[in-house]
Amino acid sequence: MRAFKIGDAVLVLDENLSGVIKQIDGELISIETEDGFLLDFKAEELVKNKSDKTLKSELFSHSSINSVISEKEQPKKRATKKVKAKDRYEPTMEIDLHINQLVKSPKGMTNHEMLTLQLNTAQRQLDFAIKNRIQKIVFIHGVGEGVLKMELDYLFGRYNNVKFYDANYQKYGLGATEVYIYQNVDPN
Repeated sequence: MRAFKIGDAVLVLDENLSGVIKQIDGELISIETEDGFLLDFKAEELVKNKSDKTLKSELFSHSSINSVISEKEQPKKRATKKVKAKDRYEPTMEIDLHINQLVKSPKGMTNHEMLTLQLNTAQRQLDFAIKNRIQKIVFIHGVGEGVLKMELDYLFGRYNNVKFYDANYQKYGLGATEVYIYQNVDPN
């Protein structure tokens, strides 16, 4: 039970009323509102209205007010990972189509079989990237005689949602093609 005494400032629960206790008669407490009206309430309908000073001393009783204020005034720096401008545009996926990367040993394979394996790998990886919404891929094909590069150009040209161009020369030299996939275009 709350211990009320005459002169206590109180708030009325479930109503937007406050006032000062003027009379206590058992469980019935009379309060005078700010407008000067006398109203009767039961003790369980009232709570003490603590002044701002009392409230602040209770809130900050375990720490000094100055430390709390200084903590609030200092903005916290967010830890962000710095990404270099050139790294932001790096492809997210690289596919090396050199035959020794695709099979343990190319012995016994004809040139046609090797080319077919490389093209099937490129198509499978491109379809995977489209399905998983990967935007950029680099296909490393090497320089050689240019047969694989021409076949890749033909393969990429069959897709409506890709554009392809020579990859970064500094990183790959002349032996790579970068493919950019448009995300909101139908592939066929």
